[in-house]
This record gives sequence, C-alpha cells and structure tokens, in this order.
Amino acid sequence: MKKEILNPEIQKYINANLNADLHSLLLKKSPFPEVSMQDIVQQIKGKQVAQKKFPFLLKDGIIFPPQLNLEQSSSEKTAVYKSKILKGKKFIDLTSGFGIDAYYLSKNFDAITLVEQNTELLEIVKNNWEVLNKKAQFIDQKLEDFLTENKEDFDVIYLDPARRDQHKNKVFLLEDLSPNILEIQDNLLSISEEVIIKLSPLIDLKYLISVLKSVSKIEIIAVRNDVKEVVIFLSKNYSGNIICNCVNLESDEKSFSFNINSEKNAIAEYSEPQRFIYIPNNTILKAGIFNLISSHFKLKKLHPNTHLYTSELRIEDFPGRILEMEVVDSKQIKKKEQFNLISKNYPLKPEEIKKKYQLKDGGYQYLIFTQSKKGKIILKSV
Repeated sequence: MKKEILNPEIQKYINANLNADLHSLLLKKSPFPEVSMQDIVQQIKGKQVAQKKFPFLLKDGIIFPPQLNLEQSSSEKTAVYKSKILKGKKFIDLTSGFGIDAYYLSKNFDAITLVEQNTELLEIVKNNWEVLNKKAQFIDQKLEDFLTENKEDFDVIYLDPARRDQHKNKVFLLEDLSPNILEIQDNLLSISEEVIIKLSPLIDLKYLISVLKSVSKIEIIAVRNDVKEVVIFLSKNYSGNIICNCVNLESDEKSFSFNINSEKNAIAEYSEPQRFIYIPNNTILKAGIFNLISSHFKLKKLHPNTHLYTSELRIEDFPGRILEMEVVDSKQIKKKEQFNLISKNYPLKPEEIKKKYQLKDGGYQYLIFTQSKKGKIILKSV
C-alpha cells in the first residue's frame, strides 16, 4: 500500500477523473512520480464501485484495494442487514478481506479482531478504520495458523471463504473453499458460541445441512430480487429445528421464515388460473418451498413444475409479485405490443416468444407464457 496515494494533489487528480476512460488513462504516464498510473486507476475504480456498493467509504483518506477484493466484498446493504441480528462482547472475522462485513457486523460488540493473510489488504483496512474512527485488533496471519495458536474464545466467529481455486475458477463445495469449512468446523465451534459463514447464492441448501454440524439458521439474502448471499449459522451443541429466513432487501416485500423441514409435509392444491397470479421472489425459489408457499398463503398452484400461484381474492404479504391477470388466446396478442415477458415451464424462452409474436420489451403490462395442469396457457395482465 502506497500512502502517497493520499497526497492532496493526487486525490484531486483522482476525483477529477472519476468519469474518465480508464483504458485511455492507463496508457498515459502518471503525472506524479511517487505513484504509478495503475495505482491511480485502482483508486478511481474503487471510488466508482463504492458509489453503489459501499458509499460510507466515500471519505477523504480512504484507500481502495485491487478490483478482485472489491468484487469479493459484501455490499453495504447486506452487511447492514446482517449487523442487526448480531451482538455480544467478542467478535472475530477470520477472513476479513476489505472489512465491509466486519465493519458493520461488529458494531454491537466490545472487542473486534480481524484476521487476514494478505498483508497489503490488511494495511489498507487498518488505514481506513483509523479514518472511520473504528478500533480493532488486526492480525496478519493465515487462518489455519491463527486457529492452531489461538487460546481465546469468542461470542461470534464470521467467515467469508474464498470461492475460487488456485486457477481462479469458481468453486462451491465447502471442501473446495479456502479455508476448507468441513475441516475446521469442530475447531470453530470449540472456541465460539456461534459461527456465521457467508456462502455463494448458488450453494445447495440440502447439501449444506447434510455436511455441516449444529446448523441453527439460514438466511437467504436478496437485494431487489437478486439473491446475493446464503448465510448459515452454526450454534454450539445445537440440535433443534433449522429456521430459514428469506429476505428481499430494497423491496416492499415482507421476509418469510419457515422450518427447513416444513416443505416435506406441505401439500399444494392445484387450480386453473383465477383472478390473481403470484410470482414468488428469488429467495423463495432458492429455498425451494414450492408446496409450503401454496399451503401457507392458501394459494393454488398451476402445475407441479410451474412455480406460479393463483387465487380469486388478493392475498397480501406474499413474498413476491402479485398481478391481476386473465387467460388469453395467442390470436389476441397484437404485433408490436409492449410487454414484460415471463416464461415459466414453457417450451419457448422470452426472447423466442418476443421474436415469434413480434413484441417489444418493457411497459406496464405483463404477459406470462406458462403451463397449468390442462396444458400450455398465456396470461395477460388486466
């Protein structure tokens, strides 16, 4: 980390070029002998990412890490959400990275420890936390070495394992992550009452429950219906029911919590489309609770493989979109009409439907191509 990047003249140059073409900038020679143009562009990229992902870092004195570290960091939105469900005396982040999660998750703790094996990244976080007036113990060490030498207990351990292998390819199984969660889970639970692990949104929930010990809770977190994280909670000696919470941040949808085993016993009823059609948000689809949603909200399902629901009267608090719709014949669809196209359990994809019927994207109306128990149907918003 080059502290020279904080020189007021260099910072002025960075701020003046926030909208510049970065490829063109990289071809130029740095106007400052103490820093390279690569260093300058790294800071510009960091500020650009921070504007959307973690705006609290848009302060004088903040230093940004390379692009990969920015990409791997949690957003401020998801970190703030997680911080509201944690408190205690001693918090440790064993894979602190750029420290976004640690900054927020540790707000309700007295003592904070950050472990990070990337020395330069840890120095950047130390600088930034000083700017933000946030105190912590910073440990420059491999996680495995820290666990071998550690003699302390903690209230909460947090991990966000690296999800890329040595060839930079994405990996998902817990034994392929760095660190290998399956190898260290007993050690973690021996020194903490609660272990929280942030995982890929693509991870399979049944697989997680089958390989991890003492799972007490799972959080599926989306932002504007884009699933960002699956967060799993391990509680020491826990053997009770596992609760899963589906939350869609920055939406007006209520979160939905359920016992992870409840889907097994839930029975869905079926019906042809009625007045209202319900489209579950992506956290519900990720959870795979297709029958539970039907029975809980007293909605009818269109088809075993069509995850759309229906009712004659509007049911509020549904975790997803509610549309008033009617069944139409394909002949009623006019060329050049504008629709938000949805294809669920239907042979054609939206782009193919758009081409076949010569439709335009967008607008306020919806057109759903799907299937009920009686066969293929088309639904149009009223």
